Amino acid sequence: MSPGPGRAPVRTLDTLVRLRRGPGGPPGAAPPRRLAVPEGMTAPLGCDAVSVPARLGPPLMSRLPRIGCVYADQAHWWWLVPADSDYALEWPAPAQYTTGALLTDSPQVPGLLHRPDGTLPYTPPIPLYLALCRLTGTTPSWSRPISA
Repeated sequence: MSPGPGRAPVRTLDTLVRLRRGPGGPPGAAPPRRLAVPEGMTAPLGCDAVSVPARLGPPLMSRLPRIGCVYADQAHWWWLVPADSDYALEWPAPAQYTTGALLTDSPQVPGLLHRPDGTLPYTPPIPLYLALCRLTGTTPSWSRPISA
């Protein structure tokens, strides 16, 4: 539906969230690369990614009951999670949450380290979050005291 002459388009909350999450960056900068879902897999919930320094990759992987697609290079490991897995969660440092599974500071696309059986590429976000909290000594956000 066209807004008509002289009128601005109506923005819904969904539109504003998509605009906020859209890839940014300086004009003329190379567009960020995206971690690709392997051929034969589907991502019906969309994809985001959680990255950690490579030193945390092996101990984190050994603590997870189910592992989705994991990508790695010498510096970082990335786990694919369903889109919006950061909703109401503060992922513990040094982990970084990336909407759209975009790679903004990796010189090249990392290699696929683990591919799960089946067609879904996701690592369940709550077990991943809890394992990261345990490894980093961080209290999960829902367990922290509330200050008035």
